[in-house]
Amino acid sequence: MRNDESRRGVRTCVDGAVAPQGAPLRHVAAGGHRLEFQLIAAPSTAASTIVFLHEGLGSISLWKDFPRRLAAACGCGALVYSRYGYGASEPLGEPRSVEYMHREGLDTLPELLERLSIANPILFGHSDGASIALIYAASQLRAPRAMVLCAPHVFVEDVTIHAIRAAKIAYETTGFRTRLARHHADVERTFRGWNDIWLDPAFRAWNIEDCLAKVACPILAVQGYDDECGTMAQVDRIAAQSKEITLLKLHACAHSPHRDQPEAVIQATQRFLARVTA
Repeated sequence: MRNDESRRGVRTCVDGAVAPQGAPLRHVAAGGHRLEFQLIAAPSTAASTIVFLHEGLGSISLWKDFPRRLAAACGCGALVYSRYGYGASEPLGEPRSVEYMHREGLDTLPELLERLSIANPILFGHSDGASIALIYAASQLRAPRAMVLCAPHVFVEDVTIHAIRAAKIAYETTGFRTRLARHHADVERTFRGWNDIWLDPAFRAWNIEDCLAKVACPILAVQGYDDECGTMAQVDRIAAQSKEITLLKLHACAHSPHRDQPEAVIQATQRFLARVTA
């Protein structure tokens, strides 16, 4: 959930504009909303596609060049998109519900993959995106080939709520809002939509541990020891119910392993995918 936003401006993207990674941005309707997306071409028609699912305040631009780097290292294509209410996708029109991640995993993501003709994807999810990946995989609607989960959430911890309260203070009292606005068409709706629901007392009961035993695909779960938004209990609970899982626990790493230790994440993902997709 931490947002390591760039201090450089990123222009709002429209159809045909160029994203920070250099590939054209397009829009597609999925889950009843207009979403921006970027496709990074695979090296061959037989190569898999890695689908990137961003964090609670993320967007295409906030991934920076990581999707391109990871896809190139693994010999894959990539789909990067901003969910409803983020980036230059359709702005949020209503408060989020406790079930918002289930809607993403059960409704929007399957429709998006169908529209873009992506079968057997490899899912790379960060934070909220990792939780969405688990929900999707548990549904078995279109089984992913494998998943990489960075700092996933499967239940709500006190440390998570503390970090989200701190984010609200920073948004209202520092330059955080201005920096975040460079990556979202409507920063106020984006931030409040995420922050308000996580701080709603009803959200304390949110829990997706019942999904874990239903996930059939191999998992690489990555967690930092210095994560300000979650503890090792998250990946340990996933491991306890997973059929096939590799754990990567990183020192000197906070809530964004792909930003804090990109080389370690890329190398671990290479090894993992080489083994499970051979």
